Amino acid sequence: MADLPAYVREREPDAPRWVWDDTARWYPPLLAAGVRVERCQDLRLTHHLLTGAPAVDATLLAGEQSEHWDRLGPTVPGDPALFSADDTAEHLRADLEDARQLAAVAASPEAGRLGLLLAAESSGALAAAEMTYAGVPWRVDLHERLLTELLGPRPLRGTRPTGLEAVAVEVREAFHAPGLNPDSRPELLAALRRAGLEVADTRASTLRGLEHDGIEPLLRYKQLSHLFSTFGWAWMDQWVRDGRFRPSYQPAGSTTGRWASNGGGALSFPAQVRPAAVADDGWLLVVADVAQLEPRTLAGMSGDRALARSARGADLYQGMVDDGAVATRADAKLGLIGAMYGATTGESGRMVAGLTRRYPAAFGLVEEAARAGERGEVVRTLLGRGSPRLVADWDRDPDEAPADRDGQDRYRRAYGRFTRNFVVQGTGAEWALCWIADLRNRLWRLGTGPLDARPHLVFFLHDEVVVHTPADLADAVVTELEAAAATASRLLFRTLPIDFPLSTAVVRSYAEAAKA
Repeated sequence: MADLPAYVREREPDAPRWVWDDTARWYPPLLAAGVRVERCQDLRLTHHLLTGAPAVDATLLAGEQSEHWDRLGPTVPGDPALFSADDTAEHLRADLEDARQLAAVAASPEAGRLGLLLAAESSGALAAAEMTYAGVPWRVDLHERLLTELLGPRPLRGTRPTGLEAVAVEVREAFHAPGLNPDSRPELLAALRRAGLEVADTRASTLRGLEHDGIEPLLRYKQLSHLFSTFGWAWMDQWVRDGRFRPSYQPAGSTTGRWASNGGGALSFPAQVRPAAVADDGWLLVVADVAQLEPRTLAGMSGDRALARSARGADLYQGMVDDGAVATRADAKLGLIGAMYGATTGESGRMVAGLTRRYPAAFGLVEEAARAGERGEVVRTLLGRGSPRLVADWDRDPDEAPADRDGQDRYRRAYGRFTRNFVVQGTGAEWALCWIADLRNRLWRLGTGPLDARPHLVFFLHDEVVVHTPADLADAVVTELEAAAATASRLLFRTLPIDFPLSTAVVRSYAEAAKA
């Protein structure tokens, strides 16, 4: 639709709700044409959310074309069939699906919460497209210098850099294996065993527990090899364009609603290359992360006022100490993490038992979620996202069961540990979605002109955001980050005051934020 940007630009001042099958399909061309959208309904994302929501009657989502919505996956940038005439999405009736979704939400006893979740999910999709469009400011010259210092000059395709090969030689010499390929797991396992090191795998965590002269260079090789293969020269060629790192985000890419990345490794790029993320001249990066997001989320969603009291201020764990719940900050952290991840033995298990008496609502919530998971039941986040069901129903399909009863019990307990964390991690993801949904609009109002001429989001990682801003607006951005966090807390937890303090750093380079 050649005149779509003009059509949207003309109507956007009236703040309509744009309804489309997939934000990743429709929004990038609008952004490229200089058109920014305030709100939308991403029918693909919301369809998948509603079909798994326990408080929704899924039969209300069934109807003409609904089976196609069930199968519709995210649009991938660069897909040659993106606008193909025979693409299934070309023939989907957005109006029919939108009407079904509205009816399903209206009929739910949790309509208010679900409506907030759908709005936040769709706004997150807009933010994801905007971050890909704007990109993280990236200095290719600095990245190349870092790679050269660590790995040596750029190698020919299919060969190792000289620096990496030199470390490989150290590994071969230490293990007396002149033909060893350190990238080959079978060869490496054989070399370790010949050296008297009986191990089942070659993971770095396993290797660190071994004593041998070859372990140090081997660990160094693994670190450098990972850098070369995932964030080396080939990565720059593919993901950095026009001085910007442009990853492809996938909102709700995990079952909990957390984002994933379709490419570029945006959710895991390492400290070695962060010095290359440098703000433009006259601009700065504002980096903000939430302190102890998931424990604070647990306090809010459970309504545990004692834990909420401990959460006031910058350090929830120290708040638990000051409240007399535990003797040390380390004990507080051990107990809370144990409760959220299912620690039942050792020191963490003992801490959980004691803290359950102190914070019964919070610890009882995750415990009940675990028991529900073990029974094969669906659990839900605060706003209503449902967990996936237990994979095997052994009562109806015994062939799917592990061979012994103990195996079945272990499987159910493992699933219970998943549902225990699902409710907290998923609600934390909802808080973060509401945070960036409000923040993107606040940032837009700070400036004038197109998106990338104003303060704008360039990075999001679960509980951390990076904003690229004109230097003279950096203080205003910090204020809006904090205001958006307060808004997210009010939206989710309403009358229970829960602090979500931010650690903020105003820097030129992303690497400087870790030192601030």
